[in-house]
Amino acid sequence: MTLSTHVLDVSRGMPGAGIDVALYALDGERRTLVGRAVTNADGRTDAPLGTALRAGLYELVFSVGTYFERQGVDGFYKEIPIRFELDQPGKYHVPLLVSPWGYSTYRGS
Repeated sequence: MTLSTHVLDVSRGMPGAGIDVALYALDGERRTLVGRAVTNADGRTDAPLGTALRAGLYELVFSVGTYFERQGVDGFYKEIPIRFELDQPGKYHVPLLVSPWGYSTYRGS
């Protein structure tokens, strides 16, 4: 299984460039770092965060606080964690749509 992501800053109508993203595998309360990347100018990671993932629980953590600080905005969220389960073979894509005051996500393709 592979996992990719991208970030869109809906408050500016632009890709969320320069955002640190970490992927963790979850086992109860234990988190194991699987991959880390920084979004590029298109708001995407240059490569998938995971390419040989096993079925299980995972967490993406987007460090949006420093991103909004660079924009001169004092946003409400500093980090956005998204927990999900991978249960079928294939490619997974988990986008983040973010603003200083809210966010949404979905399972993309």
